[in-house]
Amino acid sequence: MAKQKKMKVKAKPMKEKKVKKEKKESVSLASFMKEPKRVIPKHRIYMDHGASTPVRKEVLDAMMPYFSEKYGNASSLHSFGREAAQAMEASRAEIARIIGARPDEIVFTSGGTESDNLAIKGIALSNGRKTGHIITSLIEHPAVMATCRYLERKGFKVTYLPVDSDGMVSVADVRANITDETVLVSVMHANNEIGSVQPIEGIARVCREKGVLFHTDAVQTFCKLPINVHKMGLDMMSLSGHKIYGPKGVGVLYVRQGIILEPVAHGGPHEMERRAGTENVAGMVGFATAAQLAIKEMPKEMKRQAKLRDKIIEKVMEITKGMKINGSVRNRLPNNINFSFVGLEGESLVLRLDRAGIAASTGSACSSKKLEPSHVLLAIGLTPELAHGSLRISLGRDNTEKDVDYLIATLPRVVRDLRDISPASMKIGLEEDDNEKKEQA
Repeated sequence: MAKQKKMKVKAKPMKEKKVKKEKKESVSLASFMKEPKRVIPKHRIYMDHGASTPVRKEVLDAMMPYFSEKYGNASSLHSFGREAAQAMEASRAEIARIIGARPDEIVFTSGGTESDNLAIKGIALSNGRKTGHIITSLIEHPAVMATCRYLERKGFKVTYLPVDSDGMVSVADVRANITDETVLVSVMHANNEIGSVQPIEGIARVCREKGVLFHTDAVQTFCKLPINVHKMGLDMMSLSGHKIYGPKGVGVLYVRQGIILEPVAHGGPHEMERRAGTENVAGMVGFATAAQLAIKEMPKEMKRQAKLRDKIIEKVMEITKGMKINGSVRNRLPNNINFSFVGLEGESLVLRLDRAGIAASTGSACSSKKLEPSHVLLAIGLTPELAHGSLRISLGRDNTEKDVDYLIATLPRVVRDLRDISPASMKIGLEEDDNEKKEQA
C-alpha cells in the first residue's frame, strides 16, 4: 500500500485581544471639589448667618495686600516685618476701640473656639492651680461645654446652671452657686441656637462683688448688640471674625488688664506671651475691617432684621399648626428664629428647604452633624422628639423682604409635605396640639 503523506497543518497564531488601556486621569483639586450634577433651585437664599457669613468685598480688598505684597512676618525686624506689624497693631487698636478696651487687652486667636479654650483653661490652670470650681450654664456652645468637661477630668469641679423655658440664666442662681473655690464664671452673651440674650451685666456685678472672674462668649452678639466691656463689667470676652462678614480662622479674646492666663499654645512670645504662633496679619486686618463696617451699620441693620424676624415668626405660626418658637421672645437676637415642629425631623426640613433654595440649619453648625437632640433644647424642657424637629433661621444683611416672603410661602408647604409621609407614631404630639387648641376655643 502506498504510504499516505502526512498533512502538515500549520497552527495559526492566536490573535491577541487588544485590551484597551484605561486612561489614568489625574485628580485635580478643582475636579475633586466639583459638585454632582443637580438642579439648581430657581431661588437660592442664605438664611444661616448664625453658622457663618460671606466675606464682604471691602474686607477682602483690605486683606489682599497682606498675602502677596505686604507678606512679612510681623515679628521680623526688617521693613517687611515692620509693615506687617503696623497693620497688626492698627487692627488691634480698632477692635479695642469698638468694644471700649485698651489695645493691649486684645489677644488675636484662630477663632471663637480657641478664645473660649484660652479663657477657661487659661484661668483654671494659672498660677499652677490644679483644682478649683467653675460655673457655666447648660446651654453653652460646645467650645465651652467640652472645655469644662476636660477640666472636670483633670480634677476641677464644674456647676452647670439650669435655664428657664426661655433659655435664660438666673442671676440669683449664679450668686447662690459661687463658693470660696470658684475661680471663674462663664456664661454666653446670647445663645447661638435659640437667640436668648442673657443678663450679662447682672451676672458681671455678682462676680465682681464676690471677687470671681467673669468670661462671656459674645461670638453671636458682636456687631449685633451694643458691647462695651467696661460698662458691662466683663473680665474676658470671646469674638469671631466669620460671624460678622470677616474671614474664618481669626478671633479675639479680650482680657482685662492685670489678668494672668496660662497659655494653651506654647512657643514664641507672640500676643504678649499669651498665644504663641506666627501672626495671621491678613486675618487680623480682615477682622478689624469687618468690625468697622458692621458697627457703623448696626443700629439700622439690626432694626431692619428684627422686623423681618418678627414677620417670619408671626406669619409662619399663623399658617402652620403643631409648632412652637424656642427661646425668649423679648430678649432675643435680632436675626434669630428657632422653631420646633411636632412630628418632623429637623434634618428632613433642612434638606427639603435646601431643595427649594433656602439654606437654614437644625441648630449650631458645630454640632448639627450629631444624631443626638440639641442639648440646648433639652435644657429648656423640650422632649427629645420635639427637640429633633427644630429649625434655626438666622438672617443677614443681604436678606430682603422678598426673601422672607418666599420663606413664608415655602416653609409651611414643606412642613405639610413632610407630615404627609411621616409615621403615625410621630404625629401623636400633633394630635395633642390640635386637641389643646380645641379646648382653648
